[in-house]
Amino acid sequence: MARKLIIDADPGIGDALAVVLAACNPEIDLLAVTAAAGSVSGEQATRNLLALISLLDPPRWPRFGVSEGSIATWSSIDLPSPVAFHGPHGMGDFPVLDVKLHQKHDAAKLMIDLVRSHPHEVTLLTLGPLTNVFRASEIYPSFLSELQSLVCQGGAYSSSGDVTPTAEFNIHADPEAARHVLRQPCTKTLVPLDVTRNVVLTFDQYQRLNAGPETRFGQILSWTIPYALRAARQHLGMEGISLPEFVALASVTHPQLFERESGAVDVELHGELTRGMTVFDRRGIASWQQNIDVLTRCDSQGVIDQFCRLVQYLLKG
Repeated sequence: MARKLIIDADPGIGDALAVVLAACNPEIDLLAVTAAAGSVSGEQATRNLLALISLLDPPRWPRFGVSEGSIATWSSIDLPSPVAFHGPHGMGDFPVLDVKLHQKHDAAKLMIDLVRSHPHEVTLLTLGPLTNVFRASEIYPSFLSELQSLVCQGGAYSSSGDVTPTAEFNIHADPEAARHVLRQPCTKTLVPLDVTRNVVLTFDQYQRLNAGPETRFGQILSWTIPYALRAARQHLGMEGISLPEFVALASVTHPQLFERESGAVDVELHGELTRGMTVFDRRGIASWQQNIDVLTRCDSQGVIDQFCRLVQYLLKG
């Protein structure tokens, strides 16, 4: 039976790839995609998700959840803004499509409606800040406990951060929401930088996929991945792009490719140098009760192989 899934995303090139791959994966019943503000504004995230699904036109369309909110900000001393990595609209060279929703559903309320309709059956995969999840749990306090599982791409376990030396982008963008959600007693998994950094798609690997414009899916790839590869080379000096969002998706569909540990996590809110840091206590003190599973290692080649196999399957129609 296909896994019931909601994806909360702020596309963003990586989020866009994960969404389209999930929408066409026969192992997934994609109930909804909900927009979050992060690498783009909430309004832009809504437009991007709708444009992706409209162009792809999968056999079964997910429902859409809309949101508001500004693009996440941080000091540009160390890194350029998200626009440098994702383009002015968030999806590289993807053309601006004039698509609109006839009826708008708030992202948090749509999540609640679906979870109440399918209690303990839905996996919620978050690829952006945890703002919508926090709002849903405030509106409906049983929301998190009625999920089958919550999988969050974000944070850092033993490694350094990315937008700051200590903090990862998704947690840093809304640390208050992250702290509330990650401390809740529900079934949840964190997919941190420690594993997502190790899965890299190189330019040569992309070329071997032969992603031409003959299919709608091929068009999406050609508008997004080359842009991301150029940006990574220009701004980071990297000859490839990491695929954190697909790693998080793969942890849902192929958990055997990952190792995990149970731990206790909190999020720093006030430190001048550490705001947004995910803090793990490994001392075993009773007051820090285990509240999360953390992915600590993955079969990087296995994840890349899964990505390439799914892409080739979809490119063949």
